[in-house]
This record gives sequence, structure tokens and C-alpha cells, in this order.
Amino acid sequence: MKEKNNDLPQGNEWEEEGGEWPEWIRRLNDPGLARGKPEALDDLLVLDASYAHMGGLVCSSVMAEFGAEVIRIEPPRGDPARRFSPFGILHLDTGLGYLVEGRNKFHITLNLEKGEGRVIFKKLARKADVVLETFKPGTMDRWGIGYRQLSELNARLIYCALNTYGQFGPKAACGKPDYDVTNQALSGAVWSTGEMEDPANPQPYQVPTKIGGWFGWFAGGLWASFGILAALRHRRETGEGQMVDVSGAEAIMRFIDSYLTCYHMAGFIKGRVGPLDSAAFPYTFIRCKDGHTTFVGFSDINFRAITTIMGRPELLQDPRCDSFTKRCRVENQIAIHPILEEWAANYTADGILDKVQDYVLNKRGPGVVATGRVNSPGQTLGEDNWWERGVFQRVEDPAYGELLLQAPPWKMTETPPRIKWACRRVGQDNEYIYLKHLGYGKSYLRELKKKGVI
Repeated sequence: MKEKNNDLPQGNEWEEEGGEWPEWIRRLNDPGLARGKPEALDDLLVLDASYAHMGGLVCSSVMAEFGAEVIRIEPPRGDPARRFSPFGILHLDTGLGYLVEGRNKFHITLNLEKGEGRVIFKKLARKADVVLETFKPGTMDRWGIGYRQLSELNARLIYCALNTYGQFGPKAACGKPDYDVTNQALSGAVWSTGEMEDPANPQPYQVPTKIGGWFGWFAGGLWASFGILAALRHRRETGEGQMVDVSGAEAIMRFIDSYLTCYHMAGFIKGRVGPLDSAAFPYTFIRCKDGHTTFVGFSDINFRAITTIMGRPELLQDPRCDSFTKRCRVENQIAIHPILEEWAANYTADGILDKVQDYVLNKRGPGVVATGRVNSPGQTLGEDNWWERGVFQRVEDPAYGELLLQAPPWKMTETPPRIKWACRRVGQDNEYIYLKHLGYGKSYLRELKKKGVI
């Protein structure tokens, strides 16, 4: 028999150790208290030379949120990514996506297509810890400012490149630009996303469906930041830099591991199943009185709870859903899903939540059920929980006015990330950065501007 560990707090002693857990950890992790705490990457200099690519911006945003000095390098007329925006909406000539991902970065202009611009880039790269680029594979190398040239100048440099096909392979040299939709298509994920096909009654909407947002770019950018941090850890031990090669398509593939193993092990291609799921049921969205809600209770005991809450105990004997395995069959899901929606049509999402909570909290039977409203963006912004956790932050920017931005997703006790400022205008930090790092004064910058170098 194990001895009781009297060193551990017992019962209500947890409260005596500093209060209930949510309040105790909030005092350490609250993003509102980040100012004044140290920054994990404040000794790093990052050159973000990404071009027309939101993934590169996301990658450098992560570095900047953790305190790195990120120098965002744009062509003299601005990066095309500034024009990427839903429905073409611009705010003071800048797209909405760039407004979000321009955070915490110093913005300069530099024409890398000009020889003099590349000379200046090399000078900056000598001082940099990280270089990030998204040009077609081999472009920077042909310009003499790729990894093999810069690593000769700066052996400690971490050089990260993002491109759909990666930096080598049969298609890497095709010269095609990196598009988010191409990343999604090549990954295999989109094949299984969207409404299921009915061969007997095909509809135009029964097609592979693009994942909302710039998923391929964002996945690539986030994995790239992870690789850079690992490379920095290695550099700390060895003093050696290295190249990080990330494909947005490959980044998405990491999210679809079960699809690939399903095909490899069973020769089965996961098709489109809409709101259903090939591995469990109910594990779905259902239409209710005021929109949609999630409905989850796929194990036998939890499905029993669902039938009790619905007042439909006879479903436990229905041969289409009287076992976990049968409920997983898509044809049975198709038959049972409308029964769930027929019941849910009588209740709002919150009404369904109330019924579920009444069942669980008052122990009206075995099992548990998960449910929750499917939020629109506006409803997400209205959730007190996210505001309480500092998920959204209002930033007053001298150039762009008040902006509502998504804050960094990490809450950390010692070295929390933070938003220090919002986006900058094209070339806004030319004078500051060129003077600080290269000693260029205003008169020389004017000359460079006349020549189209900055």
C-alpha cells in the first residue's frame, strides 16, 4: 500500500496555497501584465524579406511577439501582401490581413532587384540572426544573397525559406509562385473538406472546399517559426547556423496524418462527409433554432445520455446506431443526423446547453455530452471568456487609428509575448533602422531613394 504524501495539499488546502487555481494562475499569466516582464527573444535580429506571402509575415510575427527585433523589408512601393484583403477592403492603402501581421516590426524599403540593394542586404545579413524569405526557389541564390552566400558571411545565420514545393524536388524548380490555395490543394486536406458527394444527384457545391482563411500560409509560417526556434537552440550549443526549408503544403500534411495512414494501411480514401466524421458519431454540428451547435457523445454510455436528453430512448435499440461501430458508418450517420436536427430545431443553442448541463450537473443519468454554439466572428468577439483572457487587444496606432487585433495565443508566466505596436506604413522606419545598423544618414538615404534602391 502506497504511503500518503503529506507534502501535497489536501482538500481545501489548495485554496490556502494561494487561492483557487484560475485566479492563482491568472495573476501570473494574465497578458495584461506582460509589460515589464523579460522577452524570450529580445537578443535576436530578424530580417523578414518575405514577398507576397502571408506565411512569412506570420512567422516573423511570432518572432516579434517574443521580443525579436524584426526588420520587415519591402520593395520601394510596398509588398504586394499589403493588397491582400477580403473583398478588396483596404484601410489607408493596407489590407486587413497585413494590418494584423505587421505588428511589432520595423518597416524599411529595399530593392533587392538592384545590385546596390543586394549589397545593403548583405550588410544587414552580416548582423542578423535570422533571414526569412519566400521567393521562388533559387531566386535569392541567383541574386547572390541566398543561404550559401550569406552563410559564408555569417556562419551563425538561421536562413528560413518558405515555398509551396520546398527548395528541392522535381517541382521546386518550376518557377511557380507560392499561393495559399495551391498549398491547400496539394496537401490532400481539401479533398476531404466540404459537402459529401451524391453520385445519384450531384450538386455544384459538392466539391473540394477551400479551408477558410489562408490556412496553408499560416500553417507554413507557424511551422517555420518552430523550426527557427529549434535551429536557434542548436546554434546555442554549437555556434552553427543552418537553413530551414518549409513547404506550406507539407505543413498542412502534418494535420492530416490519419488520412494518409488510412490510405496506406487500408487503401481507403477519406471522402467528404460535410459536418459528419468518419471516426465517431455523434461528433458533429447540428442545426438548431438560432443557428448551429456542436453535439458530441459518441461512446456507448455518452450516446445513452444523448438519447435520454432528447427523450428518444428507443434509439438505443435502433440497429443503425445501437453500437459505436454502427454509428461510425457514414450511411447510418446520414440517417441519424436528421433525427438529431429534428429535435434540436425546438431549442436555441443555449437552450440545448441548458438541457445538457441539467443532465450532467444533476446526475440524471450516466455519461456526458458536449455542446456549444457555433459562433460567427461577431459572436466570438462577444464571448466574455476571450476578453477576460486577453485574446483580443485594442491598439491605438498613430498611422492607422484604433485597431482590434488578435493577441498572441500563448499565456506565459515568465517571458510572455505581447503586442507593442500595430502595423507601420511603407518605409516608415527607414531613417531609424539604416542609421542604427549601417550608419546611413538622411542625405545618403535621399540618394538611395532617388536611385530606386529604397
